[in-house]
Amino acid sequence: MIVVTGAAGFIGSCVVAGLNERGREDLILVDELDDAKKKNLQSKKYRQYYDKKDFLDLILRDQIKERPEAIIHMGACSSTTLQDERYFKENNLEYTRSLAQWALKNKIRFIYASSAATYGDGSVGYKDDEATIRRCKPLNLYGQSKQDFDLWVIDQGLQDKVVGLKFFNVFGPNEYHKGDMRSVVAKAYQRVADEGKIALFKSYRKDYKDGEQKRDFIYVKDAVDIVLFFLDHPQTNGIFNAGTGKASTWNELAGALFAAVGKKPNVQYIEMPADLERRYQYFTQAEVAKLRKSGYAKPFTPLKEAVADYVRYLKDHRCW
Repeated sequence: MIVVTGAAGFIGSCVVAGLNERGREDLILVDELDDAKKKNLQSKKYRQYYDKKDFLDLILRDQIKERPEAIIHMGACSSTTLQDERYFKENNLEYTRSLAQWALKNKIRFIYASSAATYGDGSVGYKDDEATIRRCKPLNLYGQSKQDFDLWVIDQGLQDKVVGLKFFNVFGPNEYHKGDMRSVVAKAYQRVADEGKIALFKSYRKDYKDGEQKRDFIYVKDAVDIVLFFLDHPQTNGIFNAGTGKASTWNELAGALFAAVGKKPNVQYIEMPADLERRYQYFTQAEVAKLRKSGYAKPFTPLKEAVADYVRYLKDHRCW
């Protein structure tokens, strides 16, 4: 039996889909459901669903009757604009810590989602070693909550007992509920399909032309493959970057989207909101040597292929 938290969310529901494709239906799903997220679970096979508060209560009272083989903890508030520090502490840090402590006490595999948001403006680099992690300065409360838990893992000497995955720019099916936190592909698809236009932010740095800012875009199916690799290798632990190791420009992403819908590229560069301009990342790229050394050898889906596959879902508003 496997527990998946955040199971109705973006990456979490895709992890459930990946497990179902393996024939795993002995799943306990944990989340906080709303109407927008219910769709992500409609086609999924699982044993039981718990509200996240109820599941935490069972954990704290140690009343889980059957010990799972693993907890895949993808549940967290991922808003980069929310300014409720107390909520992030309770929901992202303390909740995760409670699950980790229970899992470790009961010798249960624990895999959790961290984030590349921990790297902040990238000035410390993107290496997933302890020295770099300790120097990270996130730009928002979401990134700080993930950083705080990574540091707790390190300070407690647990890097050889759990797996943390610093997801970079993940995109793909099942993110429909995320609103403004959706990927650019998800937000721009309908306009590209209907009008043949896309809007990208202008650059405010001389060393980057408009649309040439770069991100490490990783398709959600590749992100799931990484999660399942660590599920399959319980002796391999640590905090790892979950990115492709190859940064692509926003123009390249837009070009892939236009190609997927059969339209000629037409990019409009727009002003960036003032509050975003101060904390905008111009470049992210995962260092994946540690991930590769762990034994994960599968090639990542090329950007153009990943976008084309995603568009097949977007056309019908279909989930994985």
